[in-house]
Amino acid sequence: MMNIFNDFRQEVLAALEALQAAEPRLKGCELQAVTLEAPREASHGDFATNAAMVLSKQAGMKPREIADLLSAALQRDSRIEKVEVAGPGFINLKLTADYWRKTLSEILAEGERYGASGIGAGVRVNIEYVSANPTGPMHVGHTRGAVFGDTLANLMQRAGYSVCREYYINDAGGQVDVLAQSAYLRYREALGEQIGEIPEGLYPGDYLVPVGQQLKSEHGDTLRGMAEAAWLPIVRDSALKAMMALIREDLAALGIRHDEFYSERVLHQSGAIEKTLDFLEAQGLIYIGVLEPPKGKTPDDWEPRPQTLFRATQFGDDVDRALKKSDGSWTYFAPDIAYHFEKFQRGYAQMIDVFGADHGGYVKRMTAAVAAVTGGRGALDVKICQLVRLLRNGEQVKMSKRSGNFVTLREVVDEVGRDAVRFMMLYRKNDAPLDFDFAKVTEQSKDNPVFYVQYAHARICSVLRNAREVFPDADAAEAGGADLSPLTDEAELALIRLMAAWPRMVEAAAQMHEPHRIAFYAHDLASEFHALWNRGNENPELRFIVSGRKDVTLARLALIRAIKQVIASALEILGVEALQEMR
Repeated sequence: MMNIFNDFRQEVLAALEALQAAEPRLKGCELQAVTLEAPREASHGDFATNAAMVLSKQAGMKPREIADLLSAALQRDSRIEKVEVAGPGFINLKLTADYWRKTLSEILAEGERYGASGIGAGVRVNIEYVSANPTGPMHVGHTRGAVFGDTLANLMQRAGYSVCREYYINDAGGQVDVLAQSAYLRYREALGEQIGEIPEGLYPGDYLVPVGQQLKSEHGDTLRGMAEAAWLPIVRDSALKAMMALIREDLAALGIRHDEFYSERVLHQSGAIEKTLDFLEAQGLIYIGVLEPPKGKTPDDWEPRPQTLFRATQFGDDVDRALKKSDGSWTYFAPDIAYHFEKFQRGYAQMIDVFGADHGGYVKRMTAAVAAVTGGRGALDVKICQLVRLLRNGEQVKMSKRSGNFVTLREVVDEVGRDAVRFMMLYRKNDAPLDFDFAKVTEQSKDNPVFYVQYAHARICSVLRNAREVFPDADAAEAGGADLSPLTDEAELALIRLMAAWPRMVEAAAQMHEPHRIAFYAHDLASEFHALWNRGNENPELRFIVSGRKDVTLARLALIRAIKQVIASALEILGVEALQEMR
């Protein structure tokens, strides 16, 4: 697939290899560090290369001397209009307008495939995201990680990776017993008991009322006569099934799906934890030792005692980590190690975990664990999604009627729509806090990014519809390939340059695991389109449809078709609808 940055970097490397044959001092110089980037200032050209700077020391030549030789070689390329040596030896390249018009033709020819990549071909990636405790509906704190993980999966698939979208069900801890006790209370309520206020420590939301009613329907009043040890597993299984169904519904409202739901309880029952720790112990990575007291203020109940520890410091962690609690049960860390080992055994050497803001301290220990169980052959990238603050006209929103103590994901989606939620959750880097204002994400203005991008797509659709009225054969002429020579305005060429960067953007965002880049890019492209539209309002000769100038109109229609195509591609990755019209 087309990637002009790769193409011109190869051109620079070919020129350098030719120079190596002619210039003895350049022979043997390593070229891997030679890059080709877009200059920070558009006035400096279309590309800039650091070749002269990085080869200077190796060759024992001044950067400017290498730059002069390389610039003379590159100037012979007919696609390059101008080569300029800047500063101590950076080389700026400006390409011809004809080249950019030819690039537009290639973008249109590739159609929906444009921007797809094969860089991930043959690489299997496991992305674990959401993994919310199955104790109730998803709240807004889960929303950001859910959207981030799902969009990252879309992005990496576009770049050719084979992606498994996974949800880890935390159904083995004490919280699921609390869930069962809370559901049992609602069961008694369904039987007609007055339960009063929900006791502290239990889940108060009314989302458990249907679970209580279902238990009554299935079991009548038989559970009420049982001892807790007898009814608890029955109620727990029923409540877990109901909560996971609720979570799936919440995720579906956001357009999110998972390929795999992996149960922690099954992990415990399978003996995988014991097998994993036996594996680590055989390598001398588990020992009995005494940890240092926690940094800062030492808890009153802390006391030094022998513990089963994992040598996490051997793999970059700050301290070794406990695997067993004082009562002999596993810490949370032990099953997490086993779970990631199991992922590796399923064939996922690349793993990505999307965690909430409260899991920042877990990053080093998990990357250490993965390094240990995979013998360095596996890699884990942990992405932390920082907190989301809900606002309404600048005032913080904190409570929910449905849940009792938090705002649910579904309430947010129902109020502002899936598209607004998905786009805005990505319109800030994941490791920075995010303010989500209900009023701002629904206003129809350029200050609302999701509206501005969708409006660009809808506006183009409107222009294309209107063009058929002025030139009825516009579609047929376009299909045959319009003459693009009328595209001479610098703003038109700038839009082609921006679209030409799309394949590289997809690759870079996928490799860096940064889906927010796609949202930023979509907004930049939409902004440049709207700016050109506004110029047409001021000067009729710059409009997309110029009556009496069919050649100009067809060329500009080709330009905006490509813009529409790229915006739609970006929105598809983001999981946002590319609207045909907006009311």
